[in-house]
Amino acid sequence: MYRYDTFDRQLVAERVAQYRDQLARYLAGELRDEEFLPLRLQNGLYRERHSPMLRVAIPYGLLSADQLRALATVAERWDRGYGHFTTRQNIQFHWVRLEETAEILAFLAEHDLHAIQTSGNCIRNITTDPLAGVAADERVDPRPWCEFIRQWATLHPEFAFLPRKFKIAVNGAKEDRAAIRAHDIGLDLYPTDDPLAPEFDIYVGGGLGRTPIVGKRLYARVPAAELIPTLEAILRVYNRFGRRDNKYKARIKILLQALGVEAFRAAVDAERARGDTVVATYRDGWRDEVARIAAHFAEDDERAARTASKWRAEQAQPTLRDAGEERAFARWRSRNVLPHRVLGFVAVALVTKRHERAPGDVTAEEMRAIADWSERYADGEIRVTHEQNLVLAWVPEAALPALWREVRALGFGRPTFRLATDVISCPGGDYCALANARSIPVAQAVIAQLDRDPKRLAALGKVAINLSGCMNACGHHHLGAIGVLGVDKKGEEWYQITIGGQEGNDLRLGQVIGPSVRAEAVAPAIERLLDTYLALRRPEERFAETVARVGAEPFATAVYGDVSTVSTQQNPEHDHVVA
Repeated sequence: MYRYDTFDRQLVAERVAQYRDQLARYLAGELRDEEFLPLRLQNGLYRERHSPMLRVAIPYGLLSADQLRALATVAERWDRGYGHFTTRQNIQFHWVRLEETAEILAFLAEHDLHAIQTSGNCIRNITTDPLAGVAADERVDPRPWCEFIRQWATLHPEFAFLPRKFKIAVNGAKEDRAAIRAHDIGLDLYPTDDPLAPEFDIYVGGGLGRTPIVGKRLYARVPAAELIPTLEAILRVYNRFGRRDNKYKARIKILLQALGVEAFRAAVDAERARGDTVVATYRDGWRDEVARIAAHFAEDDERAARTASKWRAEQAQPTLRDAGEERAFARWRSRNVLPHRVLGFVAVALVTKRHERAPGDVTAEEMRAIADWSERYADGEIRVTHEQNLVLAWVPEAALPALWREVRALGFGRPTFRLATDVISCPGGDYCALANARSIPVAQAVIAQLDRDPKRLAALGKVAINLSGCMNACGHHHLGAIGVLGVDKKGEEWYQITIGGQEGNDLRLGQVIGPSVRAEAVAPAIERLLDTYLALRRPEERFAETVARVGAEPFATAVYGDVSTVSTQQNPEHDHVVA
């Protein structure tokens, strides 16, 4: 993985010092709330229902074992013993004290971690495929480019106060596991004869939230030398013309819809043609910088090879005790062990979802155990997925039985990766001040109900169930095969159900199937939707494909009965506003 040098550490240390001064002035009454607001947000600090929340950046979802142990220390020393991994591949601590946040950031900086630009109207954490660099279907490793873009975007003076937050995702595989068309900018990488110079398809104007839109391809096969100049031009057009009078219409997707793709492209082309000094510098110097960054990731292969040699030398493959253990191991391996581009290695998914806890929550003790596993059984690195799970990406196949025993003992051995119980959920109304409804108890109820029949769960196959506590869509409910959105009706919590969303190359947005329901009705409604899917699907047909083929009416009937008077429009206004 990328390792900080003196420049990186100095930049982060200086930002901590700046924030420490800003915080001191605020606590002393020298800064008003509205003055402190953008400063704290761009250092990852939110005000929630019960206490401040600190969001720590995990660039493109990649952590070292030492960094994960540092996060465990933050959880124990400054929080309540756990952290919450998010759909943006970051981690959140929901119970920090405002006056201690500078101390936390200083500690994180010692471990090459920070919270810079994890909130605010700026370029947020760059995200990518959690299998980047190891995926069997990978065309180009996106990690060097994620790091290159991260360094360009960090504290960029021109883009620190955009009309609204801005998210970039990068994909380098045949199958898009980064949902690039659901982002403000999505990049799809393609190889060329020059391994340092891939080409980029650039998608713009995607996003979820109040107005979910699938991004449009703005450019095809942009040369590597033109990547940063093109991104710079897109951001400048957005910064100049994006709306600032209405935060609900301030995202780049609204600007793109208003102008149209052709007019927006013309504006970007005009900006690219300016060729100012900064852009010219990137055009001249990008190759050396990308080569420097890529060298860090090349070291991963060498370290992983040493890990494999260690396991072969030790011949450390424990014997499974009995037929029951063999069956349990086989189920886990078939579901949670993923193919790898290098023969003899696999990637292993650690599922965080259990009905007794919030999806994405991991305790300090568990973080330390996972850090240990990454060093003992893999390459010392941990990946965060947007499904709020963790991945060990360089596990020798010979190490699987030993790893499985430890994973199982700590509760991460459930063979449910990307099954219906692998529920995505935001923190919702239990924490977030923006939420209209709680999402965690509903997610827990869904998981508990589906857990009752493991055979049916396995028969359903890959089904994404995503929950959001408000229209900001932090739970990505629009992309769920089944999506659940918390809405407020005259001070009461209700839940709107969508079906037919899907990630991947054929990204689709879900459609609302009828009026919202109460919390206790959500899990039974999902059960009926899944039964309908089992009854109607064709072999190998995914949930969204079944919905597209037969329509929403059979599913709505399963939930509501007679649907002759039930609306199935995508965005019924009465359920999308706070009553």
